[in-house]
Amino acid sequence: MEDWITIRNLKKRNPKLGTRKIAKLLGFSRNTVKKALASDSGPEYQRPQKINPDIEPFKDYIYEMLIIKKLRGSRVLNDIRSKGFQGSKSAFYRYTKTLTQTVKKHYTPYETAPGEQAQFDWSPYTVLINGQLTRVYVFIYILGFSRFRIYEASLSKTQGAVLEALENSFIETGGVPERLQTDNDKSFVINASKDNFQWNKRYLNFCGHYGIKPTRSLPKHPWSKGKVENPFDYLEDHFIAANSFDTFPQFLQRLKQFQHQVNARVHDTTKKTPQQLFENEKQALLCLPNSRYVNVKEQLRKVTADCLISYEGNRYSVPWHFACREVWVKVSKGYFLEIYSSQNKLIATHILATTKGKVIMDEQHYRGHKSDRGNWNRLAQLFLEKFPQQQLFVEKLKAQKRINPAYHLARILDIIQFYDENDVKQTIDACFDYNVFTYVFMQGYLENYFQRQLTVKPLPIKLNFEQNNPSIKRDLNEYKIQVTS
Repeated sequence: MEDWITIRNLKKRNPKLGTRKIAKLLGFSRNTVKKALASDSGPEYQRPQKINPDIEPFKDYIYEMLIIKKLRGSRVLNDIRSKGFQGSKSAFYRYTKTLTQTVKKHYTPYETAPGEQAQFDWSPYTVLINGQLTRVYVFIYILGFSRFRIYEASLSKTQGAVLEALENSFIETGGVPERLQTDNDKSFVINASKDNFQWNKRYLNFCGHYGIKPTRSLPKHPWSKGKVENPFDYLEDHFIAANSFDTFPQFLQRLKQFQHQVNARVHDTTKKTPQQLFENEKQALLCLPNSRYVNVKEQLRKVTADCLISYEGNRYSVPWHFACREVWVKVSKGYFLEIYSSQNKLIATHILATTKGKVIMDEQHYRGHKSDRGNWNRLAQLFLEKFPQQQLFVEKLKAQKRINPAYHLARILDIIQFYDENDVKQTIDACFDYNVFTYVFMQGYLENYFQRQLTVKPLPIKLNFEQNNPSIKRDLNEYKIQVTS
């Protein structure tokens, strides 16, 4: 600063001095003299921008959590400390300040016409459900013009859960927009690079089914879908924080109640409620197709004769009309198992079992079947006459084989007559050990572990051989037929 003042004062007192002469008199370089004379203000020291070495390994994570996911700085600081960050709190906030200033500098809000665009994103939350901390993923679908929001939630963030949340949002709003803005998650984009960009094929099929043009935000451009990014803070502060829930279905119910409250609140930008503007925007939405999107061939299942399907180590019942037919299965919200007919109609819903080896049955699925009116009582009575202490076995068999218990019990009665009574009792005990009550199991167990007994009945005519007379010749008179009058 002093050199700059000296050069300019010398030039002011001696206007005829050239830059070469001034440089020679003061001992500066000629370029230094030129810069000082050309500048209207003195030089200021600018500290070169360098990233703290403690911050360097975490800069990408900080950007994603702070700028894209809109998490609070204190939350991000705790996260990186758990990952090994050794720097100070002040160093962290100095770095985050430069990030927020950069984003605000380039942020350019824009408005869309009714039905033109919708935005979609999700965020994980830790929620207290039934006294346990549970990871829940909340999806937000928001229409660009009206800011009308749809909240969906799931215990899973698979592509199936993402597409289900989108599909439910379309159905609830009664139509679809022209284009849908998302991020670069693997559910939407396989390769996000500019040189080899590639959409997820299944997501494209989903958009084609609903007639939507897919669009995405470029990496590190969160402001391009800021309408859906900002509401997550409001959701956490006004719904998630300091709340607990008895069950996950209760969480879903109260989340929808919160959705209605948000859509009835005056928006800061539009100065109207989203519900009011939605009444105009829904007229511009494209019509829904006739059926839901289904593209999960790996989830095809064959219903057994017992009206049961197998899914991840457990069995679930379906209405008896669909016995021995093929059905679709789909996990909904990471909590329910939905079963659809081949015509894509929902026919059954179960809560997913948390352990394997369970049989989940709905009595309504067997209501009205002919097995309710068969000869079951007669067969059960015959079995209990042989094994009076096995009433529980009879009940278990009927519960597990609701579609045809009489058939299984009849075959069991046929099998056990060839085996010792004690062997049959041991086999019945094995049925309880393996929780399997079918004639196939009992037949296999008896054949593998016990010897079958063959009952030989005595001949009705006793043969008497005379050992003293080896000749078998007889007089023909012995065969004369005596006729009595």
